[in-house]
Amino acid sequence: MPNIIADIQMGFYVSPVKLAVFIAGFFLWLPLLKWVQQDAIRVKTNVRRWTTITFMAGAIGILLWLLVPLFIIGLPLYIIFIGVTSILYIMHRNTIVDEYQKLFTVEHIKSLFVNEKKQLEKIEKGLVFITANKNKVPAPMAKTPEFFGYKTAQEFLDDAIWKRAEYVLLTPASDQQYAVQYVIDGVIEKQDPKMREDVEFFIRYLKNLADLEVEEHRKPQTGRFTVQKDGKAYGWEVTTAGTTAGEQVRLKYTAEYSFKKLPDLGLMPDQLEKLNAVAQGPRGVFLITGPKKSGVTTTFYALIRNIDPFLNNINLLEKQPASEVPNVTQNVYALSDTGTTTYAKKFYTMMRTGPDIVGVEQGNDKEIANIACSLTKDNKAAYITYEATSTIDALTKWIGLVGDKALAINSLVGITNQRLVRKLCEQCRQPYEPNKELLRKHNIPSDNITAFYRQGETAFNKRGKPILCTNCQGTGFFSRTAIFETIVFDPQIKQLLLQAKTTSDIAVIFRRAKMLYLQEQAIRKVAQGVTSINEAIRALSGPQENANKPQPPKAQPQTQTEKK
Repeated sequence: MPNIIADIQMGFYVSPVKLAVFIAGFFLWLPLLKWVQQDAIRVKTNVRRWTTITFMAGAIGILLWLLVPLFIIGLPLYIIFIGVTSILYIMHRNTIVDEYQKLFTVEHIKSLFVNEKKQLEKIEKGLVFITANKNKVPAPMAKTPEFFGYKTAQEFLDDAIWKRAEYVLLTPASDQQYAVQYVIDGVIEKQDPKMREDVEFFIRYLKNLADLEVEEHRKPQTGRFTVQKDGKAYGWEVTTAGTTAGEQVRLKYTAEYSFKKLPDLGLMPDQLEKLNAVAQGPRGVFLITGPKKSGVTTTFYALIRNIDPFLNNINLLEKQPASEVPNVTQNVYALSDTGTTTYAKKFYTMMRTGPDIVGVEQGNDKEIANIACSLTKDNKAAYITYEATSTIDALTKWIGLVGDKALAINSLVGITNQRLVRKLCEQCRQPYEPNKELLRKHNIPSDNITAFYRQGETAFNKRGKPILCTNCQGTGFFSRTAIFETIVFDPQIKQLLLQAKTTSDIAVIFRRAKMLYLQEQAIRKVAQGVTSINEAIRALSGPQENANKPQPPKAQPQTQTEKK
């Protein structure tokens, strides 16, 4: 018995290692409790609930650890209570935060092993962003909303610039994606959809660049910003507006207007010779017509610049000038004029300054038409643009505007009507044998034509990925040119037109004057290898503006639920 008591007295019941583990576990729980409290405040969730749950989990875990006789069982119980609570909180907070704020996701774990500086260098495409206020934007810090918008902007705008996109339209397609469309050389090209979350970061970043209200998601907003790449500046206009499905965005590439001379427009040699003669011949009214977005403004400016501005006083009246024309007085009919005067009265006021040559954009006005006709008496010239589908349609509309057939016809010196077609990429176009019957039908000699051309077929590498042409980026076309229907009047043509009673009579007169229709001029372009048959058919099939240009975003009415 004494021996047993002696043994008991000599026992040591507190293990230093176990005590150290217990204290370490306790002091790891306290920082966790503090982090949950602070993080719950930051992510705006229920602070009291999650702080209480974490506290109770730790307290129960410690109590069980102390009460369970075996240390090896108490420790796992404590870890399970603390671990399960932590996992539940992280799962909860990940459902209410943005992607870049989520913890223990694949992307988050990867980011822990990636140098932030190297990560930034990896996403940069050499683009420098400049705000509407002409300030360069530095690269943002990683793991911020600006960083994710910056990343998407680098990738997205680099691709749009490389593919020569004139317009970019982003439209909400579903809860998860945005549909993306580019307009390249006047034709809509669908792109791969973008994840909705990425686009929302992108929109937020664009609004900051364009100095727009970031939190305004419904009212239409328009702003501008600039992107620099390889020393070249690319101006963009961004338009945003809310819809019932989400925020819609349109980007428009605002390239500096490039003035073209008459030989650069795409006129055939015989047409160019006639239009050059118009500037030197008898003065009168010249009509420049075509559908919207068919290059009428470019032709308008080219014809004006074909006149010597030092020998003539030239005045233009425009509603939306594309650019400043050198040595020409440009009068703009602005929104502020609508309350005090009309477009026709502004034109009449301009005429009182005594110009030799006048140009009128969108001159489909009866008063303007009659004033322009009166200029021929003083040996002055007028160049007028408006919409028409052909030279015959343009003449018919002109007679209707003037109201006097004889005055309308006698005042005219010529008419053009035009369309834009895409030019085949010279680096990847493919030849094929032309249809001789088609050539004969359009009075084109087939002796010297050995091949027509079409856009090249896409090649694929061994992995099945398309090999894109570096010149046209796989579209098969590069840039655009115009096809023209032109008629220049002489006294004989005018005399015959005065006797014409129907549009069929006018067509016969124009044909006898050896005018070729748009379809025939398009075939001549095809025969030259400039464009393809399919492209010519597309360009002539109907109005281009509705099919080829994405419309600006329009705000949609709110539902009753949204208003609440």
